[in-house]
Amino acid sequence: MSKPSAAPALDDLRKEIDRIDESMHQLLMERAEIIDRLIAVKKSQETGSAFRPVREAEMMRRLVKRHKGILPLDTVESIWRVIISTFTYVQAPFSVHADLSAGDALMRDSARFHFGFTVPFVPHMGAAGVVAAVSASKGDLGLVPAVPVAGAGAWWSALEFDAAPKIIARLPFVERADHPAALPVFVVSRVAGDAMATEAEVWSIRVSGWGAGSAQALSTRADFIAVPDRAFDGAALLVTLPKGVSLQSISEVLVKAGATVRSAALVGSHATRYTVAAEKA
Repeated sequence: MSKPSAAPALDDLRKEIDRIDESMHQLLMERAEIIDRLIAVKKSQETGSAFRPVREAEMMRRLVKRHKGILPLDTVESIWRVIISTFTYVQAPFSVHADLSAGDALMRDSARFHFGFTVPFVPHMGAAGVVAAVSASKGDLGLVPAVPVAGAGAWWSALEFDAAPKIIARLPFVERADHPAALPVFVVSRVAGDAMATEAEVWSIRVSGWGAGSAQALSTRADFIAVPDRAFDGAALLVTLPKGVSLQSISEVLVKAGATVRSAALVGSHATRYTVAAEKA
């Protein structure tokens, strides 16, 4: 009868961990070398922001799909987010401007979870200040709550102009129960058109005849933020149209509910959020 194999010695396991740690560090340094070459290529072949929202969404989807084991997904997601944002910062330094009006701790948690501590954090009290700062910058990001905030006003109207920054992402991208950075946040910046994720469109819509009925009708088709517009008993809306839902269909829903669409302007787009089942999280 053969003897059972001996359990690995504690020192051997620790040496294996040290080997893996060194390999991860070596790979990060190798990634940095590639980024350095990428910077040189971009200087000669590409102009515009270093942000690539559509590529980041694809990377995060692959990450979640392949993840398994005892390491929490929260940890893996945050590590990858910090790697992506830090290397983006190395390519083209930027700051993160954040509106704290929905809660200082909540917004800081989101900023640090997604962008780490290397990227400078600039606090603001109000979304309008964030949009103004991003508009005046060469490549900064803005974080604005994607939920109603008392007194915020229709800050998104400043994004309607062609030269204005746009909404380029909605965080957290990986949706799950008990997310450590769960505050819904819009990311505002300037990004090259071919780098935008366009699965969900974000529209600035002004309506007259707004009321509880039209709000209820719209809520069945799209996520939105509404603030009062004194003209014609109206409202200024920030409406996110999921993939497959057109602006025309939203207009028809509003009209049927008794509202009238006075204007509409595309102010951004982002990837469809990736929802993770409880057992995966």
